[in-house]
Amino acid sequence: MDNSNSRQKLEALRLPAAEFAAALADIDHLAELKLALRCLAMLQQKEAPYRYLCYDELLADEVLMRALGTQDALVDALQRGISRGMLLEAWVDPNGCLRRLFAWNDADGQAWQRQILAGEWQPATADEIEVLPPRPSLYALYEDNLGVLTPMIAEAIRDAESAYPREWVEDAMRYAVQRNARNWRYVHKVLENWQQEGRSREADSGGSQKRQYQKGKWKDFIDS
Repeated sequence: MDNSNSRQKLEALRLPAAEFAAALADIDHLAELKLALRCLAMLQQKEAPYRYLCYDELLADEVLMRALGTQDALVDALQRGISRGMLLEAWVDPNGCLRRLFAWNDADGQAWQRQILAGEWQPATADEIEVLPPRPSLYALYEDNLGVLTPMIAEAIRDAESAYPREWVEDAMRYAVQRNARNWRYVHKVLENWQQEGRSREADSGGSQKRQYQKGKWKDFIDS
């Protein structure tokens, strides 16, 4: 029999050298080792920027369950992997259905977990979520949209981030850009006005509000 014709091609499993070597040195349970190898193989098949596995996906995997035998063995191996720091865990509730997710504990997995814990995700399908990329810092937003970031402006942004919700600061910068008022003093006055009078009147008033500011108390804060 020609072995070259009958031999199945096996896809190479790329192991994250540093992280896997550290985990392998401590793994003393066969089920946990089987779980680690299977998780790495399944994660490599993912194409999303953030790769993760859900509990139901692991439970439905025939290769993994044939290796472990029972659902209790899967639960135990997962807990061992999480306790050892090999796997990261997160819970989400897309469409009102609580789901348990896992990622490998590397730099990408840690970024994935931070984004989920920060609420930076949204439902993608009935079974999947989309983990959103990290938002740029407020300093980067200022430099990209308003102007040069000086030490004084950086300190002012830091103070504003402590005093107002981050979303307010982001929206105030966008508001300034829309009205071609590209300076921090205008952004700060917008934030003060939102805090004192509420956001709806100013945010919805459009270009006519800019003209009002040019004639009124904010005229000194608008670039000509």
